[in-house]
Amino acid sequence: MLVFFTVAAGLALIVLFLLRERFPYFFQDCAYMLRRLRVMIRMNKYKKSKPFYSIVDHFLDAVSRHPSKVFIHFEGRAYSYGEVDKQSNKVARALQAEVRLQEGDSVALFLANEPSFVWTWLGLAKLGCPAALLNFNIRSKSLLHCFSCCGAKVLLTCPELQDAVEEILPTLKEQGIRVFILSDSCSVPDIVPLSVKISQDFDEPLSPALRSNVNIGTTALYIFTSGTTGLSKAAIITHGTLWGASLSLITCGVTADDIIYVNLPLYHVAGFAVGMMGAVERGITVVLKRRFSVSQFWDDCRKYNVTVMQYIGETLHFLCNTPKKDNEKNHKVRLAIGNGLRSDVWSEFLNRFGDIKVTEIYAATEGNVVLMNYTSKIGAVGRRNILHQFMFPHAFIKFDVEKEEPVRNSDGLCIKVATGETGLLVGKVTQRSPFSGYAGNKQQTEKKLLRDVLKKGDLYFNTGDLLRFDEENFVYFQDRVGDTFRWKGENVATSEVADILTMAHCVSEANVYGVKVEGHEGRIGMAAITLKEGEDFDCSDTYKQVSNHLPAYARPRFIRIQPCLEFTGTFKLKKAKLVEEGFNPVHIEDQLYFLDTDKRTYVPLTEEIYRAISSREIKL
Repeated sequence: MLVFFTVAAGLALIVLFLLRERFPYFFQDCAYMLRRLRVMIRMNKYKKSKPFYSIVDHFLDAVSRHPSKVFIHFEGRAYSYGEVDKQSNKVARALQAEVRLQEGDSVALFLANEPSFVWTWLGLAKLGCPAALLNFNIRSKSLLHCFSCCGAKVLLTCPELQDAVEEILPTLKEQGIRVFILSDSCSVPDIVPLSVKISQDFDEPLSPALRSNVNIGTTALYIFTSGTTGLSKAAIITHGTLWGASLSLITCGVTADDIIYVNLPLYHVAGFAVGMMGAVERGITVVLKRRFSVSQFWDDCRKYNVTVMQYIGETLHFLCNTPKKDNEKNHKVRLAIGNGLRSDVWSEFLNRFGDIKVTEIYAATEGNVVLMNYTSKIGAVGRRNILHQFMFPHAFIKFDVEKEEPVRNSDGLCIKVATGETGLLVGKVTQRSPFSGYAGNKQQTEKKLLRDVLKKGDLYFNTGDLLRFDEENFVYFQDRVGDTFRWKGENVATSEVADILTMAHCVSEANVYGVKVEGHEGRIGMAAITLKEGEDFDCSDTYKQVSNHLPAYARPRFIRIQPCLEFTGTFKLKKAKLVEEGFNPVHIEDQLYFLDTDKRTYVPLTEEIYRAISSREIKL
């Protein structure tokens, strides 16, 4: 018998060894699929539960289990699960008393990254009210647009953003919008301070009956994403989608003992749904920051024993650009979760800061397909497997870059790309992987859908991204298509920027696009413009328009003066050649200008400035 077990054990080891040699990612695939199966089982359970079990109910269970456990560390203060719960109850009651909020009423949150953002959303969710998370970088026309498209009758802001609200206050007042500020006082008559009322309200639990009609398909959030129309679109995030995003952490291997560092904006899915709500799902502690700080990052990680961090490619790039120190590997961070990481930065980050597992995730705010590189293979944004294809059915199809449309065969169907070939990623719209669309914008919702993709009658979500997969089923991001590009972790809509440029008195037409800069993630904004007859380029006025109406990441840093703009046969602006030519004054005969942030104007782009940008003497 002993001989039998010995032989069996030996054979098992041989089989395991051969599996590892033949299929090097077999065990990682199995571990990932097991975690995914757990998530599927839980999602099905929540879907069928009556009454519906939301992320808010899960938070309340965490409060019951460990009310004294620290939920949020923020600027030297610790807030327990119990404290955040009570504060959210107070906020809910104060808003109920002031505006008679009812289940289904939308409220816009124009708040900074701070604990009040979290407990305000929890308070609204306890009332069954969806929240529109406004980007705190946007101003004037863009801010007003984002607010109006979510149907909210209440805007809640904070002191540091009061000036931005005052710009649009007359319009809000005309529309009968109530504006509140999380402050004890406010000198502006039409902005009502709410903090005193919150502090005076009761903190007892609210009745679940207040949200009795909430289900997995009910809207939980509106999160804004740039689109080809220019102004942002309000992506509808249902309670089901929110659950799915929050469960990303468990899929990445985050446990109940971890501590997560969240420095991404809470108005984004990554910061709020994956980071903050993911922490709620795991019942763990969050170290919350107003914004990413290179100088404070590792000190914070050591101080709070951080084990999990979130990133976008830029943040790790910034960390790798810091001077080297002896204690760089003296920390407890074991897992980094994010997107947009270049291969060279990835390698340098690991060499500099130690054995940290990097999990790259590909997803879109409103998208229905998620890719995850759970093996940490450098450069890949995801990996395909059978279970993943079942959960998120998708395809990579041939795409005509010039015509900006999928290539179709004689039957009118799209054509799948071959292994190693770049294709447009599309996700099949199913009950398991829905696309909820955009609030109040049926036209743009329809534009993101592709019909008759692989067979007549099917329906797919168009991600607008070009990717490729290799022989080992690893997926690599290649480029974006259409009229958006990504810079500083933000999507930039080219038509919105073009509209702002043409507000300058000298500009006739503008063609906006993104160009690559050596050593930087994404693409930086550039515009080819034509001037009105008899006008010279007005550097000051153009700077004034872009600085007043666009957030810093969307302002075109380079301007190219052209005699006329080129159009395709279908009257679309030609961008491909402009993108390829970049902004090197040696190779471009047209006049070039550079947005100098120190001088607060556009200046002629000289070879000296170009070299300073290339050598990173000038920071972009």
